Amino acid sequence: MFFVLGISISIFLELLLLVKRNKSRADKILIFWILLLFIHQLINYFIFSGEIYGFPYLLGVQFPMPILYGVLLFFYVNEITGNKLKKKWTLTLHLLPAFSSVIVAIPFYILPAVEKIYVYQNDGIGFEWYIIYQKLLVVVFGLFYSTWSLIIINRHQIKIQENFSNTDRKELQWLRYLSIGFGIIWIIVLFFENRVIFSAVVVLVLFMGYFGINQLNIFHSKIVPEEIKNDEIEPKIKKQNSKPKTSSEKYAKSGLNEEMAAKIYKQLKSLMADHSFYKDEELTLAELSKKLQTYPNYLSQVINEMEGRNFYNYINSLRIKEFIKIAALPENKKYTMISLAYDCGFSTKSTFNKHFKLNTGKTPTEFFNA
Repeated sequence: MFFVLGISISIFLELLLLVKRNKSRADKILIFWILLLFIHQLINYFIFSGEIYGFPYLLGVQFPMPILYGVLLFFYVNEITGNKLKKKWTLTLHLLPAFSSVIVAIPFYILPAVEKIYVYQNDGIGFEWYIIYQKLLVVVFGLFYSTWSLIIINRHQIKIQENFSNTDRKELQWLRYLSIGFGIIWIIVLFFENRVIFSAVVVLVLFMGYFGINQLNIFHSKIVPEEIKNDEIEPKIKKQNSKPKTSSEKYAKSGLNEEMAAKIYKQLKSLMADHSFYKDEELTLAELSKKLQTYPNYLSQVINEMEGRNFYNYINSLRIKEFIKIAALPENKKYTMISLAYDCGFSTKSTFNKHFKLNTGKTPTEFFNA
């Protein structure tokens, strides 16, 4: 029954993706990935039930599938974070381990149906060497791609905090957990039998289904915003760059000098005090740099150097200061804290609580009861 649940969820997710309009490359990878999970679960259900022996030509079809999961995870993470794999030869290189598992299994594939069934019914008798080879491929490359995917996700999270004031639904936490989940499965492969392994796969499919239903950005919207382009800034900046540079070593690489940095910082402080742009919950580094008529990388460097924090934490610290200010006003006592937090630019209660604790060392309740 448990395996049937996993198969049913796979069918549901596949249909959900197939009816989606304007499919991206990431969507197409996910469609193929879930289709593969469905086929794999179905074959293993037939194996456990014994029904597979009525269709012996299906025996061994699943050999390359566990290896492909790691590759597809890696491809999907790259696409969803904007790191596209463009060279065909690199794509082929990633698929070589899966191809090798098929090529090495040719002696099994060419066996008569009766002998294939005999091998399966006797724990791989005569092909013990292949079981070891297959297990090594699955574990080594599975852990390799899970780790690589986590590295890419970490880099993505750092990047979005440098460019966005609101990272909700952009941090890909669900994908991080999925990568860790697959890593755990590869470790399980070393120590447990097939029934336990495929039970873990079903749990992962259920996990994907849960986030597919509860996080619309996975199946219904664009996750990664467009890249920030410096060439959209007004020509005025070119004149600033033509000035003699007296920069210290910390500004040498970007072309920003200390005089320019001080000017940008002064303008930034004035702009935030006069216009409270931080109240825009979707404020980005690119938008703010346009208002200041400077390059995003200049503004980012100024914030990092002058404030000692990235753009994301800087904007949210301003939101917290504004919240404390308005929450202390007697006329605002009739409003809930979260409604005031939303007015200051926060989009979720969890983000507000996180940054309040980060900036004050206390929860909102503890702070105002002190």
